[in-house]
Amino acid sequence: MALFIIGALGLILNRKNILITLMSIELMLLAINLNFTIFSIYLNDIAGYIFVLFILTIAAAESAIGLAILTIYYRLKNTIRIDKIRNIKG
Repeated sequence: MALFIIGALGLILNRKNILITLMSIELMLLAINLNFTIFSIYLNDIAGYIFVLFILTIAAAESAIGLAILTIYYRLKNTIRIDKIRNIKG
């Protein structure tokens, strides 16, 4: 639960850097995976492990796509600040 709270605080308190926002989302997803794994062991059930695999797949895709978009945007604008990105229309 502490990892999830740290990730949520990083998401809420950070308003300038998009990389920290992505890392906070990843931390929250990994905290959820840890809880699923612990409860799967405790309940002796395989469903938690299956959910962990799905969440890890989604987290990997989110990271890859997000970082690719940021790399392209940085090459075009030479900045990755959130307040500059919000001004994009269309």
